[in-house]
Amino acid sequence: MPILREGELDIISHSVEQTQRLGARLGALLQPGDVICLSGDMGAGKTMFSVGIGRGWGTVIPLTSPTYNLIHEHERQADHKRLYHLDCYRLSGPEEAEQIGFDDVLNGRGPVILEWPEHIESALPKKRLWVELRILEPTRRNFVFNATGSRYEELLKAFRESAFGI
Repeated sequence: MPILREGELDIISHSVEQTQRLGARLGALLQPGDVICLSGDMGAGKTMFSVGIGRGWGTVIPLTSPTYNLIHEHERQADHKRLYHLDCYRLSGPEEAEQIGFDDVLNGRGPVILEWPEHIESALPKKRLWVELRILEPTRRNFVFNATGSRYEELLKAFRESAFGI
């Protein structure tokens, strides 16, 4: 687990279960308004990581891919707060994001997970946690985390401590 520099982290997951556990560690740390961008090829593990994030955050119903609905809203039973999970794969740009109510999702009422964020990158907040997922082998994935902004640098530091104890 090499640490590249402040605000970056490069790790490898060896299984779907480990990917979900890493997601759960991150999900437990999220606050309303956090924006998590998950980028990578088809099958890289974005949705499995999102499932873990939802579990760690405390969703009532497990996350599933929002490909056909574009936006899924998940409630946390403990306090009825919301987590938003968006799939931007079918969006052709920021104009379409605006048409589906993307600005309303970014209102700070809950954390936001975006799959395929590169499709609407110019509409995204500049401060965010960007996670690039890469397929290494059938069950191994490389995660490169890049935090932009002090909140996300703190989040990444807390995630590193939670997941690896350092």
